[in-house]
Amino acid sequence: MASATASRRHRKRKLKAEINVVPYIDVMLVLLIIFMVTAPLLNVGVDVNLPQANAKSLEQKKKQPVVVTVYKDGTLGLAYEGVNRPQALDEARLLAKVAAFVQADPAQSVFVAADGDVSYQTVYALMGKLQSQAKVTRVSLMGSPPQSGK
Repeated sequence: MASATASRRHRKRKLKAEINVVPYIDVMLVLLIIFMVTAPLLNVGVDVNLPQANAKSLEQKKKQPVVVTVYKDGTLGLAYEGVNRPQALDEARLLAKVAAFVQADPAQSVFVAADGDVSYQTVYALMGKLQSQAKVTRVSLMGSPPQSGK
């Protein structure tokens, strides 16, 4: 009799080698529905008061660019091929020189490098003047990568 009960216990403890995936599918479908419902509600944006200027979209080619520098105190500098340091110029002379470069080569690229403390409105207005008054078709902002120590 002892052997009969031992054989019954042995039969009851037979292991199954399959996983019941139905609960996992149910959880996945519930999560899918939650994400589908909440995704349209997550259109969170930040209101930014952007400056206004007459500017258009730009394309860039590989050429030696003209670099217009805006310093912290508001003075302007112009650097181009063959000049090591930017020349200090007032706005009218700077626009005239850049216009001469663009007249010689209509595809001339112009980079605007500004100090980090200069207001965005000042830089954006200068870019607009370069496009409207000096007839520059390619105006871009110039920056430097962040330092690794920060």
